[in-house]
Order: sequence, then structure tokens, then C-alpha cells
Amino acid sequence: MSGHSKWATTKRQKAVVDAKRGALFTKIGNQIAIAARSGTDPAMNPSLAMVLEKARLANMPKANIERAIARVTSKEGAALMEETYEGYGPGGVGIIIEVATDNKNRTMPDVRNTLSKNGGRMADPGSVMFQFERKGVIVISDKGEDALMAALEAGAEDASEEEDGIEIITSPSDLMKVRQALVDAGMTVTSAELQYIATNNVPVDGENAEKLEKLLDALDDLDDVTAVHTNAE
Repeated sequence: MSGHSKWATTKRQKAVVDAKRGALFTKIGNQIAIAARSGTDPAMNPSLAMVLEKARLANMPKANIERAIARVTSKEGAALMEETYEGYGPGGVGIIIEVATDNKNRTMPDVRNTLSKNGGRMADPGSVMFQFERKGVIVISDKGEDALMAALEAGAEDASEEEDGIEIITSPSDLMKVRQALVDAGMTVTSAELQYIATNNVPVDGENAEKLEKLLDALDDLDDVTAVHTNAE
């Protein structure tokens, strides 16, 4: 079900500066605090193990990780919640926005305003989500036929060679198992996370493509937003 679009596979990352790095650690820290509610032992809590892997790949300091886990017993950590918003962008593309917030009354207006200021709009729940599937997405820096075969032998549903390596699709429940199999096979994993993958992509180009990139960057910059997905091609 490859259907990978440049928008789904290309990270719209700006130059890494201290402010951006701090913002990323804050986002990951919120995800760790939420996941840790189901148990602070990653061996018994796959959701926590997955976010800790994300933290490791981002070179998040151990002290930051420990503070995030400790928040599970604090009032601040207990107030955090995960929300998913749906919207439309320039050219009618669908957008899924994942957030971790302690105040929906702040976060939802922020998301709505960002969409409206950049040629998009909020959508009714379910009106965009049906165009996506929840999947595990792993990227390895290795390339070539051997790496592709290793991915499929590890239990991947699909694998395709991209500019920066090979992108591997798994079922959500198999994400960490496939990731470990790839590591054991000597592959270099550069990211492993759950994403919403479009079942059908919507072509977008020209002015709409420029507007969409600006909108996606603006959503990424919101403190409470942890991930943004689109079906743009």
C-alpha cells in the first residue's frame, strides 16, 4: 500500500538550533508523560518503548527523559491529554493533526487559527480520518536489494527505497518487533513511529503546494502539536 507522497515521507525540518531542539524535546516529553501512565517499564509498555525510541533517535538527554516519566505522578502530567484534529488544506488535501495538551480550550483555537490563516480549515470529526490508515513507519539509512529483503523478512507489510534510505510500513502492533529485527540484522534505523498513512493521495502543485508547505510548517511550530499528516501527493 505504498502510496508514499513527498509530503508524507519528507520531513519539513528547518536548521537545528537550540530553540527548535528545545521545542522538539518538549513535544517528545509530553508524549513520554502520556505513555508512561500505562506503566513506566518500557518492557511492559510498548507505547512508552516506542516514544523512548523516538527520544533516543532525537538525542534527547537522559535527564529530560527521566523528568518526563516522573511527570506521570504529578498534577501537570495527569492533566495532559492526546487529541486528534482533522482539517483541509490548500487544494482540498486532508490533514490529520495530533496534539498533546493540558488545555484543549487553548490548543483547538490555535490549530483552527493556524489553518484559517494559511488557506485551510477545520473539518468535522471523521470526515478526513477515513482517508487514512494507522501504520508503523520505519526508516533505515541502508539501501539496496539486501536491505529491502531484510525489511520484508523482518515482517514489513511494504518497503520502498527513498532518497534518504528505505521506508518500511508495518502494522501498528508489529512496529517495535520489526524495528528490533532490523537492528538485529545490522540495519541502521533512523526513525520508527506510528503515522497516519493516506490510502489515496491528492495531487497538489504550483501555488497550492507552496501554501500547503507554509501551512504544514506553521502547524509543526505549534507547541502542542506532536505530528502532522496529509494525503497530498
